[in-house]
Amino acid sequence: MFLGILLLLPLTYLVLTLARIQGAAFSASLAGREAGRAFVTSDEDDHAHARAVAAATIAFEDFDFDREATLSVRCDGSPCLRPGGVVTTTAVIDVQLPLIPDFLAGSIPGSVTISSTHVASVDTYVAR
Repeated sequence: MFLGILLLLPLTYLVLTLARIQGAAFSASLAGREAGRAFVTSDEDDHAHARAVAAATIAFEDFDFDREATLSVRCDGSPCLRPGGVVTTTAVIDVQLPLIPDFLAGSIPGSVTISSTHVASVDTYVAR
């Protein structure tokens, strides 16, 4: 019985940690993709960034990573929404590992960084 509990605790920790990291991977992938789509489908450059941030925020909140996540948007030229332009969105999530004791915090990493990059093209034949 004691051996079963001794083996079950690390296994449970591993499953919980891997589930959190997998959720972050899904969230980062979804946020980067949807932010890119929202950006390139916008009518104006002024509203495009706000739309991208709003789309990424929804994706981050779906997986409960809204406080640990950031989004960056880069364009390959100016203006961003010119026909044939390329917009690159990168979503980064800093996943805090659960239950790391204070005395081990200096010797092992307390977080894992997950990132996802999406490249979206602006339509060539769309009137803006």
